[in-house]
Amino acid sequence: MADVAAAAGVSMQTVSRALRFPDTVTPENRKTIDDAIRKTHYVHNLAASHLASHKSNTVAAVIPTLSASVFAETMQHFSEVLHREGYQIFLGNTDYRLDREEEVIRSLLGRRPDGVFLIGTHHTRASVAMLKRAGIPVVEGWDMTEKPIDRLVGFSNTAAISEMARHLVRSGRTNIVFAGVLRKGDSRAAERRDGFAAVMEELFPGKTPRISISRDLPLTMASGADLLRKALARYPEADAVMFSSDIIASGALQESVRIGLKVPERLAITGFGDFELARHLIPSLTTVSVPSAEIGREAGRLLLEGMRGIESETTLIDMGFKLMIRDSG
Repeated sequence: MADVAAAAGVSMQTVSRALRFPDTVTPENRKTIDDAIRKTHYVHNLAASHLASHKSNTVAAVIPTLSASVFAETMQHFSEVLHREGYQIFLGNTDYRLDREEEVIRSLLGRRPDGVFLIGTHHTRASVAMLKRAGIPVVEGWDMTEKPIDRLVGFSNTAAISEMARHLVRSGRTNIVFAGVLRKGDSRAAERRDGFAAVMEELFPGKTPRISISRDLPLTMASGADLLRKALARYPEADAVMFSSDIIASGALQESVRIGLKVPERLAITGFGDFELARHLIPSLTTVSVPSAEIGREAGRLLLEGMRGIESETTLIDMGFKLMIRDSG
């Protein structure tokens, strides 16, 4: 800092104020100091500043997966909201394991973030206890529960899959199968499966819901082809297959073209997520659109309010969903 002050021709105190409270320094001095920082390659010692201010200007975000992440859009918009306010983000992934989430939360809390964003509402008791003990704002996303840890921005997976099933029934489908990759710890896929089972029992009393689940396949398009073949082998009477995600539904749709299975005449196929690929497939994929970008922005807004000590008007926000009815169903 002494080198920066000498290069800028100002005192060290002025440099310190410019770094910590830029608005207290004149624009001319800020520009001079910024030029000196670039010239001297100075890196601000944030750890020391954090100790003095009791703020880290960082946020921890915990998501289930980094590989082919379905949460990328949410994180992108969440990051944009926080970055505009000078926050940096520590990112951890859990691989859909609650025990690993606990480890990640413990590690990230050790870095003293000012707030935490979590994808999901299912956590171990130890994770919840650590988050509450930390005494910082927490926002959960992509799920819905009546008892969030602190704040929540999400939607009901159960309601979304139920509404898609009702659409298929209204269009004349009666032998509907739910197919998906259900990895241990993936509570959202489990909620979609359970929501499907519940609505089928309501719509077709006395009939066992048709469900075809794999627990060992990866979440890829190739798995969609495998799941389609397995579902039709087990339920040859099927006239519709609802997949737990767009990724595997897209693979199933491509497999149907390869084997000459007419969609939607012989078989309706639906997905979940409304990825960009869904609308460009031939036939285009009927799916559930999730407001992933809006979830990210609202999560960022709620977290900022919490970190600023602002009482949020609403701490539980249901962003809803939308059925995208296209050619495949």
